[in-house]
Amino acid sequence: MKIGILGSGVVGFTIANAVLAKGHEVMIGSRTPNHEKTTAWSKEQGAHALHGTFKETALWGELLFLCVNGSVVRSVLEFTEAGSCKDKVLIDLTNPLDFSKGMPPSLLPEYSNHYSLGEFVQEQLPGAKVVKALNTVNCKLMVDANLVNDGQHHLFLCGNDTEAKNTVKHFLAEQFNWKPDYLLDFGTIEAARLTEGIVPFWVGAMKVLDTPLFNYLIVK
Repeated sequence: MKIGILGSGVVGFTIANAVLAKGHEVMIGSRTPNHEKTTAWSKEQGAHALHGTFKETALWGELLFLCVNGSVVRSVLEFTEAGSCKDKVLIDLTNPLDFSKGMPPSLLPEYSNHYSLGEFVQEQLPGAKVVKALNTVNCKLMVDANLVNDGQHHLFLCGNDTEAKNTVKHFLAEQFNWKPDYLLDFGTIEAARLTEGIVPFWVGAMKVLDTPLFNYLIVK
């Protein structure tokens, strides 16, 4: 599968290296075609590791990951252009975190309570099938659920397209060791208000636990 990664930070490279190791072709997108880090990564990783602009990556990829800082999502989507994501499944990992007043962060006011970054992404990319997922865990755990409690912990997702959510569920189970019974579908993309809203708590818990390798387990 051709997998496009929109974002060249730690999360983007973590996902890129994980899916590359599984035998997929990967392209990492950034603002410029000659981005230093993505160019070096592509050269080091070989023929199946490509780099390009956000738009080129979105056009090329069959499955897309959006993994950039929440504060720059608007500008990244402008560079990407809505038409390049038409009919694509896009996994949105972003969180609207505001670190301006220190730790733990708060939510950016424009994406809290009655609105979410996930909804914004779907509105800006109306032709894409946006699925909010993986935004509530550390990047190492994203690509290997077995790192915590043998994979027995919950991951939350939401989106408007049921088939797209099923595609993401299968991908996460087959590629990243997430157990299907622990993938909780919260419904439409409006539920991103809930899954994004718990991330400041996650950051606070990380500080108390002194490790990012933990997750939520809902017991009933």
